Amino acid sequence: MTPVFASTGSLFSHGVDLAVIVIVLVKVLVAFVALLVSVMMMVWFERKVIADMQNRIGPNRAGPWGLLQTLADGIKLFFKEDLLPAQADRRIFRLAPYLAIVPAFLSFAIVPVGGVVHIAGHAVSLQVANPPMGILFLLAMSSVSVYGVMLAGWSSGSKYPLLGSVRASAQMISYEAALGMSVAAVVLMTAWSSGAQVLNPLTTRAIVDSQAPAAYMWNIIRTGFIPFVIFLVAITAEMNRPPFDLVEAEQELVGGFNTEYSSLRFAMFYMAEYMNTITMSAIVVTLFLGGPDGPGFHFLPWLWPILWFLGKTIAFLFVYVWLRASLPRLRYDQLMDVGWKVLIPLSLGWILVLAGVLTDRYWFLALVAGGAVLAMAMHRSITIGHERAHIPPALAPRPLSAPRGPGGLPVARRASSSRASKPSGAGG
Repeated sequence: MTPVFASTGSLFSHGVDLAVIVIVLVKVLVAFVALLVSVMMMVWFERKVIADMQNRIGPNRAGPWGLLQTLADGIKLFFKEDLLPAQADRRIFRLAPYLAIVPAFLSFAIVPVGGVVHIAGHAVSLQVANPPMGILFLLAMSSVSVYGVMLAGWSSGSKYPLLGSVRASAQMISYEAALGMSVAAVVLMTAWSSGAQVLNPLTTRAIVDSQAPAAYMWNIIRTGFIPFVIFLVAITAEMNRPPFDLVEAEQELVGGFNTEYSSLRFAMFYMAEYMNTITMSAIVVTLFLGGPDGPGFHFLPWLWPILWFLGKTIAFLFVYVWLRASLPRLRYDQLMDVGWKVLIPLSLGWILVLAGVLTDRYWFLALVAGGAVLAMAMHRSITIGHERAHIPPALAPRPLSAPRGPGGLPVARRASSSRASKPSGAGG
């Protein structure tokens, strides 16, 4: 493991000229096109993998191996009628899809997908932007996406999308706290890393550079694996992916917050879901698995970090597809119990443990406090199922019994009209 992609300078360190403007525009265009193509490939990949797991063929008509099936679906949606409900708030109804899809792309813009290359005398980092508050920007974008879901259901003027949007908003907000504290553990570990000479631990490039020296320096190991699990579960619930896809509870909400949408606006919500899946897989790789960190070779040294990043991201995408094909949907009360009663105490206790160990001060008290919080979280997660299973006798449903006559003897139920109409001598 060699830090072949460590930061060596800024694109704007020598001022802004025409070359810098062209480089920035090209990076934005390439990232946007790559993300759109990745969405198309992700839809095909999910359909094919689930089909293989269920012993089916999957898409195989449009293009070789069905690769153009997603493009065919997009063309079909483009020519569908664009519906606008009579009771809808027109402006908000049209704005909501953009509030869902734009944060997904902006979150991907801060992900380092490779190292640093030199173009026209400028050191160009293979990421669209590296703002000083990169991780805070990520949390802000994940919060903004809640508005797209909520406003989509509210502006539709229908009760079923409104119920779906309220449920989705409560779900996404509930897991924000655990998500933020798992990210705080990564920032804490990055700031503590003195060997990487980190100047700003909030930037994604600094987080990647702090993990570069060797594989055992990856944050998944340095933070004790628990923040990685918390982040993975929380981000799955944030994206409304199975088994947390309660936004689309078809049996009771008709279709969720996007029931009244059609044509391109429905396609934008569909794209936003898969774009968020790709973006958050890349974020997981950046925060916990070293980003583009991996063995480098002298042949095309700029290419190997990109290949390592793609390989790790595809592995996480496969995990999401695997979860969708394997796990049943949770109940809503189970989902809220996991978020508030398990993940939040667990993440809070683990931050106490990490802070005590890293500072070497009061580490014993931190371990005791963190262990107590962890024990309460584990105890609560175990007792949740027992609380659901044990119903008080007064609230238990009573079994149906046969009606009783005046003497207390059971009375035979009345036969159906078709059977009662038969003569006494008829068969059957």
